[in-house]
Amino acid sequence: MTSIYLVRHAAAEGNLYRVAHGQFNSTITAQGYRQLSFLRRRFEGVALDAVYSSDLLRAQTTASALYVPRGLDVILDKRLREVCMGEWEQLTWGEVARRDAAMYHNFNNSPDLFHAPGAEDFTAVRDRMLAALRCIADKHPGGTVAAVSHGAALRVLLGTLQGLSLQEIGATPYGDNTAVSLVEIENGEMRLVYRDDASHVPVKNKVHRHGVQGKEGYTVVATQPGLWFAPIEEGRGILTLEARLGEELVGHTGFRTEENALRITRMELLPAWRGQRYSVQLLGQAVKYARANGLEDVIVTCGEELTPYFEHYGFRRIAADTLALDLRRVIRDIPDVDIL
Repeated sequence: MTSIYLVRHAAAEGNLYRVAHGQFNSTITAQGYRQLSFLRRRFEGVALDAVYSSDLLRAQTTASALYVPRGLDVILDKRLREVCMGEWEQLTWGEVARRDAAMYHNFNNSPDLFHAPGAEDFTAVRDRMLAALRCIADKHPGGTVAAVSHGAALRVLLGTLQGLSLQEIGATPYGDNTAVSLVEIENGEMRLVYRDDASHVPVKNKVHRHGVQGKEGYTVVATQPGLWFAPIEEGRGILTLEARLGEELVGHTGFRTEENALRITRMELLPAWRGQRYSVQLLGQAVKYARANGLEDVIVTCGEELTPYFEHYGFRRIAADTLALDLRRVIRDIPDVDIL
């Protein structure tokens, strides 16, 4: 019998900033690194013969918590990738819902009806994930293996192993970041022992989402109602964006380029929207713009009262009142990841 632990990647920029990343090669966040320390501890004492991963960076980084401590090499398999979202990739979920509310609903609730422009069909996702699982089992008969993949792809795979149709899978949950599932394969037969167990990650280190909470730490709705952004001013080198939830104005964010960095000049939520975890989506727009323009840091100047907020999201102090988020960190760390 072959045992395969299936692991969802740690919290990535798309999860935190509420952006559809699909096969866009995003990185994990400071929160994701904290989750990796708990994932590593969960697998202490588990003898793994091999570690597989999607070739996307956020999955490879997560896999490092398993293969680096054991002195193994990671084996990359493109079949373990997330669903390709076509024209949706790099859009905020709020923008996706605004453009096509019906297809946004299908993505979460009716994967059998999901056909976004340029996107991958969930039937194809299911088939390639099953093929990858069978191939891994064939290469490690009687062994124990871990494989790191992605939320929507794993949801379809795990639901299929439970005997569900794509239509029925629309009513099942998504696993939290670094959630672990176990599949046993013997004589070609696959048995799902358990799914989406993220009990190793304390609640304060999970990505908080709006929506219905399921059992054992997973979430029924993966794509919380998100914001969408529109430019309202471009002057003096500053780009200002208006943030909206549906048609309601939520706040503003603004930034400008300074040498090889992006400086946040404005980050404001209207009073009625504060305390509801929308501010990080404003921050996400700065990160998205900086990455799109090849910048290395996002910089903010703030008072001491806001310093803990930015430090929580990976910023480090570079001056008495200035902090910076290093966008190069994860790429540099890939060969030998520094697990917090």
